[in-house]
Amino acid sequence: MSYRFLLDLALILLSTKFLGILTRRVQMPQVVGSLLAGLILGPSMLDVLSETAFLSQISELGVIVILFTAGMGTSIQDLKESGKAGFLVALCGVLIPLGMGSALAWGSGKAGLIPAGSMMENVFVGTVLTATSVSITVETLKELGKLNTRVGNTILAAALIDDVLGLIALTVVSGFAGEGTVLALVLGKIVLFFAFALAAGFAAVRFFDWMVKRADGRNLRRYPVLAFVLCLLMAYCAEEFFGVADIIGAYAAGLVISCTSKAEYVESKFEPLSYLLLTPVFFASVGINANIAGVDGKTLVFSLLLLVTAVLSKVIGCGLGARICHFDSHESLQVGTGMACRGEVALIVANRGVAMGVLTAVMMTPIIITVVGCSILTPVLLKLVFRSTRPSKPEQSGLADHVDRSEQLDIVSEQLLRKDRELMERQKP
Repeated sequence: MSYRFLLDLALILLSTKFLGILTRRVQMPQVVGSLLAGLILGPSMLDVLSETAFLSQISELGVIVILFTAGMGTSIQDLKESGKAGFLVALCGVLIPLGMGSALAWGSGKAGLIPAGSMMENVFVGTVLTATSVSITVETLKELGKLNTRVGNTILAAALIDDVLGLIALTVVSGFAGEGTVLALVLGKIVLFFAFALAAGFAAVRFFDWMVKRADGRNLRRYPVLAFVLCLLMAYCAEEFFGVADIIGAYAAGLVISCTSKAEYVESKFEPLSYLLLTPVFFASVGINANIAGVDGKTLVFSLLLLVTAVLSKVIGCGLGARICHFDSHESLQVGTGMACRGEVALIVANRGVAMGVLTAVMMTPIIITVVGCSILTPVLLKLVFRSTRPSKPEQSGLADHVDRSEQLDIVSEQLLRKDRELMERQKP
């Protein structure tokens, strides 16, 4: 048995914490430091990590816990209010990246930046760009204190719907590619999953309420354990039986726990597990998966174009959806920026395309560079768009009126004091 994984974990935890402190000092989110740590330790630079399979499994558990805690911190009522906006944001955030990504692949093939592929390969590149990874966005919004806001809830709702729409897009493209997947069967499985989540959630809430009444405030440790069991089971069932991403099952489990009376207690117990091990390993693994060594000039140019298209397509598409739902321009920019991140879902879609023979292996490097680039850019851009929030015009005009009135009162007061002094001077003998 090899114990090298202990050294790998120690290197990751030390480097992510050190670089996280450095990035925080330059006014950037700490997750950027974790991503840079993965790039430095991974095959792109030092290549000192060997237990990549183990780290990959830990990172998968990490993203599950991140989405589970995000679900626990989400208000069901706020999510309901954001449902319509979330659907429109997700719909525009799927259609526009699909079109822009396909057009970029077609144009790059014509320009000779990449080997010219079939129309199906171009569409598959667009399909890769439809997927949103909300885990980094959630962690950044938590750090900024903006998660439980109108914009934060809309991003969470849109990301939840986005994965479903992205799965449908993948199924449609796979069907046209000749894999023989039945679209109606996949849609039926998605509907069944949400029915399963509702039933499991109702039963779990009733069970927790029964335990709380029976325990009478004793043996509190059982609640985090049972909550984690629910999270893992729903994540497993989502992936294994319904073909839905496991992170959707984890997020649904978090929503269930948020409806119980022990939600805050359970969430507080998951925070140490998250920041001590799972979250740093997950963010570092994104950087570890990137190998930019040996990339030629044309591939690098296409990778940068794909990265820019990935960010702009989400900002434009999701921002448009937010504007339709009566968000102002600045909030729409915040929603679009929060949806710009790509992650494990994009890599899964790309691997599926390679396995089907639709995507060539050459396309994997630009896609990985795009995922890592989006993961680094999104926290930085989020901090910029939230930092530049300004008071609305009515507030500004009200403040100006208040200042004007104060100045007028000061002038009147000075005039009255001057008259009083003159009157007193006249009354002197």
